[in-house]
Amino acid sequence: MASSCWGLPSLLCNAPELSGSTLRQMRRTIDTGFRDLVRAWSPWIDAVTAPLQKFLNGLESLFVNTPWIVVFVALLLAAYAASRSWKILIGTGIGLFGIGWFGLWQDAMITLSMVTVCTLIAVAIGLPIGILAARSDRAQRIISPVLDVMQTLPSFVYLIPVVVIFGIGKVPGMIAVVIYATPPMIRLTNLGIRLVDREVIEAADAFGSSERQKLWNVQLPLSLPTLMTGVNQTIMMSLSMVVVASMVGVGGLGRNVLQAINNQFFTMGFLNGFALVAIAIAFDRASQAFGRRLQRHSEVRDD
Repeated sequence: MASSCWGLPSLLCNAPELSGSTLRQMRRTIDTGFRDLVRAWSPWIDAVTAPLQKFLNGLESLFVNTPWIVVFVALLLAAYAASRSWKILIGTGIGLFGIGWFGLWQDAMITLSMVTVCTLIAVAIGLPIGILAARSDRAQRIISPVLDVMQTLPSFVYLIPVVVIFGIGKVPGMIAVVIYATPPMIRLTNLGIRLVDREVIEAADAFGSSERQKLWNVQLPLSLPTLMTGVNQTIMMSLSMVVVASMVGVGGLGRNVLQAINNQFFTMGFLNGFALVAIAIAFDRASQAFGRRLQRHSEVRDD
């Protein structure tokens, strides 16, 4: 032992650790207490998640049951309205047509509804927290380490407490996706507001603007391009987490990718991956183009 430990004392050869019995007792105590807490609060948890379940099911039903041509045209119009670019419009049309051509339309609509709901919730949560962090240095010091943990924690780890609390189904997957996708919105909201020119803020103060007026009339409008980048990153994170969330019952393209991995179906995995990439590129290009339009608009107004 001494030769394999560079001649150090035995106390320094092995890292200090709890005994096996102590570690098992600690895990048993924590797990039991957590399960008991979840059982005690389960009626409240069900009441809180019920509206989310109804909203997600309603949007999914709308996307899936509406004739494909109506959804196809609506998505193209939305892409053009955001980007005002014929290239993005044509690229989005080709991607959506390819998804339908390979028989993935319904799964893509399920994924699209999940990403839409998760993005809306993540933005609704991230925007006010980002505003709070931008307006208070103390809040930023508290929030930043939490965001660091959320962004460095492996995505699979999110599923453990979510499944224990909410069980298996769409809502647990949605909550895991929201937790994973919210930090970029918080960070970029904080950054965008803090980057607003101090001279503009001083001018607003000189005109007697209140804190609320400065926020809604000055800071948020001038930080819109950065906020749109946050929305873009939130969408991308939601799409990347959909595959992982399929492990807890989320359907759509993510479930197909997981089945392809488990059964080694190369073609099935590639086609569903292609569909996810097509949706991600369409969202990314349209939201980036919209952010650039906002940037040009704000520059013209400043001039």
